Amino acid sequence: MAEILDLLGALLILLGALLCFGAAVALVRFPDVLGKMHAITKPQVLGLICVSLGIAVSLRSWWATGLCLLIITLQLMTAPVSANLVARSASRSGLVEEKELLVNHLAEDLQEAGYSRPGE
Repeated sequence: MAEILDLLGALLILLGALLCFGAAVALVRFPDVLGKMHAITKPQVLGLICVSLGIAVSLRSWWATGLCLLIITLQLMTAPVSANLVARSASRSGLVEEKELLVNHLAEDLQEAGYSRPGE
């Protein structure tokens, strides 16, 4: 049974590493801020979850499992917030090509509030 858990832990860690590597490759390949933000957030979060679960399965102790669950919880709470803040600051700075967006609710809300970009 211990060998199976060790193998499962190693596979989860490897899968997580591959997901994080994929996120790094996407960061280099995508040209715009929103594409990079989306490409790095999703696989990085899933990669961290897989690595944390792999560590918890490999170590098989309560403190390691609790710590890994805490890491996963904090990551799931902070990743969407940070991605949202990056997207909003990129949009306000003019780094987002608005002609490529199908719907831009942020620009509509900012226009209604009377916000204009610096230099306009």
